Amino acid sequence: MELYKLSLSEIASMIKNKEVRIKEVLDSVYGRIESIDDTLGAYITLCKADAYKRAEILQERLEAGENIGELGGVPIAIKDNICTKDVKTTCASRMLEEFIPIYNATVVQKLEEAGAIILGKTNMDEFAMGSSTETSYIKKTKNPWNIENVPGGSSGGSAVAVAADMAYASLGSDTGGSIRQPASYCSVVGLKPTYGLVSRYGLIAFASSLDQIGPFGKNVKDTALMLNVIAGHDVKDTTSLETETKDYTKALSKEIRGIKIGVPDEFVSEGINGDVKAAYDEAVKKLESLGTKIEHINLEYAKYSLATYYIIATAEASSNLGRYDGIRYGHRAENFNDLEELYRNSRTEGFGEEVKRRIMLGTYVLSSGYYDAYYKRAQCVRTLIINEFKKVFESCDVILIPTAPHTAFKFGEKQENPLEMYLEDIYTVPVNIAGLPAISLPGGFDANNLPIGVQFISNYFEEEKLLNVAYVFEQNTEFKDQKPNI
Repeated sequence: MELYKLSLSEIASMIKNKEVRIKEVLDSVYGRIESIDDTLGAYITLCKADAYKRAEILQERLEAGENIGELGGVPIAIKDNICTKDVKTTCASRMLEEFIPIYNATVVQKLEEAGAIILGKTNMDEFAMGSSTETSYIKKTKNPWNIENVPGGSSGGSAVAVAADMAYASLGSDTGGSIRQPASYCSVVGLKPTYGLVSRYGLIAFASSLDQIGPFGKNVKDTALMLNVIAGHDVKDTTSLETETKDYTKALSKEIRGIKIGVPDEFVSEGINGDVKAAYDEAVKKLESLGTKIEHINLEYAKYSLATYYIIATAEASSNLGRYDGIRYGHRAENFNDLEELYRNSRTEGFGEEVKRRIMLGTYVLSSGYYDAYYKRAQCVRTLIINEFKKVFESCDVILIPTAPHTAFKFGEKQENPLEMYLEDIYTVPVNIAGLPAISLPGGFDANNLPIGVQFISNYFEEEKLLNVAYVFEQNTEFKDQKPNI
C-alpha cells in the first residue's frame, strides 16, 4: 500500500518504530500532491524545502533515541488564515497576497513541538467568508468525489487535502460551520472544539466571538490525536480558557450503551434533501441499535440561529477588516489622489465581492439608528440560544443533527443567490453561536455517490464524550472505508 493512504495514527506508529523513514513518508505525500493537486487545487503554498530539512533533523533525533513527539515526522496541512512563520499566509485574498508572518500561530507551534511537519497552506474562501471555497482569489478547489462540485467552505482546501490523501490531517477554522460542512461534503472527520479550548492566537480573524481552530482527520481517532496536540490554555489569547490536559484518544472506549441522544425532529424537517434526511434517520436507528436512548427534543430558538449569526458575524467582520486600508495592512493601490481615494481604491482592489458584501452588512447593522434593531437584538437571541442548549443538555448527553441540508452542489449553482448559499449553514451555525463543540463524520452517500455527513454536538468541554459517540458510530458503519476515486 502507498504510504499516503495510511491514517495519521498508523504512519506515526511506523515512524516511531523505524519501520519507515520520514523522508519516504514525505516523498509519498508530495508525490501524491504533485500527481493530483493540479486537478483539485487544495494547496496555495507548499513548504517542500523546509519540510525536507525538518524531516532530516527529526530522523537524526529519532536515530539518536530521542522522543520526537506524538506526531513525530507526520506531514500536516494548515489553512491559509493560520499564521506560519516565513511562509505566505494569504487568506486566499488579494489583500494579503504577499503577507509573510514573522511568527507562528500557537497551534502551528504546538504541532511543530509535537514533531509534525508542515506540508503547506491550503485554499479557502477569502477571509473565511463563504461555504464553497469559490470566493478564493487564488484558485478553485474541487471536490475529489466529483470535480464538478464544490468541496464546501470555508476550509475546503484542508478538507480536500485529507479526503484525497494529500495530508494525514489538517487544520481549519470554523466560524459558522467552516470545518464541519466541508468535512461533510468530502467524507472526512471535522471537529469544531469548545470555544476557548484551542488558542486563536495567530488566526487571522473573521468574527472573533465565533472563530475556532479545529482539526480534520481521516477518522475519529486521528482527529482526537490532533486535538491532544492543539488543545490547551494560551496566555497570548485572552479568550483561551484554562482547562486540564487530556488524552482524548483514551475516551474512545467503543461503549455508548445508555448514552442519551437528543434528536430535534422539527428542526430537521424542513428544507432538507431527501437522501440527507434518509441518512440521518438511518443514523438515529443505528445509534438506537447500539444501546443509546433516543430523546426527542425541541430546539425552538435554534431556527433563529442563521439570522443571528449573519448579523453578529458581519458586524465583527466589518470591525476586524477595518485595519486593511492600504496603509497599515495589506494591498495598497498604486493610483490615488488623496487619502480617501487611497482607502477606497485599496479596499476595492484588495477585497472580493463576498467580503465587501459582509463588510457592508456589518457596517449597516452597527450604524447609528440600526444598532439596537439588529446587533443588540441578535445578541439577545444569542443568549436565548445558549440557554436553550444548556437546558437540553440537562436531559441529553449528545445531540444528533445533519451537518448540512444538502450534499455538495455544483460550481456556480448558488453564487448568484447569497441567501441560498447562507442556508447551507443552517445546521452548523447554532454551535458557533453557543460556543459548543461539534463533530461531523461520514454518514452515507446520496444517489449521485456524493458524501453525507452527520453531526454530533455535546456540552461545553465534553469533547471526550463527543469523540467517543462519534467513534462508536464510525466503527459500526462502513462509510469511513469508502474513498474517492481520484
